[in-house]
Amino acid sequence: MNASTSLSDELMSQLQGAPLQHLAQQLGTDTAQTQQAVGAALPLLLGAMGNNSAQPQGAQALFGALQDHGSGNGLESILGSLLGGGNPGAQSDGGAILGHIFGAGQQRAETGLGEATGLGGGNAANLLKMLAPIVMAFLAQRVQSGGMTADSLGSTLGQERDAAREQGGLGGGLLGSLLDQNGDGQVGLEDLIKIGGSLLGGRR
Repeated sequence: MNASTSLSDELMSQLQGAPLQHLAQQLGTDTAQTQQAVGAALPLLLGAMGNNSAQPQGAQALFGALQDHGSGNGLESILGSLLGGGNPGAQSDGGAILGHIFGAGQQRAETGLGEATGLGGGNAANLLKMLAPIVMAFLAQRVQSGGMTADSLGSTLGQERDAAREQGGLGGGLLGSLLDQNGDGQVGLEDLIKIGGSLLGGRR
């Protein structure tokens, strides 16, 4: 809850070094461009989740999904499989998670990120697919170790969304344009609840 360190900053610091280099290899880009793209993608992902959690049922559904995530799919495990080589299962899971996070705005988010960072739409989509399970594992770890409730999770993500928009930069700008075009950016609650029941519960 340190105001000077956002969740995006905290996760970014955990991705420094080998994880970032591996993401760059997967994308075929240099580390500096990948770092810039990840720096924009994290506030975009976390801010969009904050938007979805603004309604109590949305926060509750996400909280349930994160609790079901389980320690077996923790951040270290996901980073380990990322570094161990291509994991197509994690990428397809990432695609499904993105659908829940962005809803109808998914393509707009991917195109915007691709244009803003020079990655191009395809590479931006791949980056978001790789980051989505990492973000979920990171939040699951926070929920499980920090004694968070659905309310405090929703509040934390809401602060993250507001801070990203205030701070601006690439991530904040992309988030702002996505949310403004989306209006409420509502994602179906049944879809959010399905994440908890199947995707992140380890059953497909």
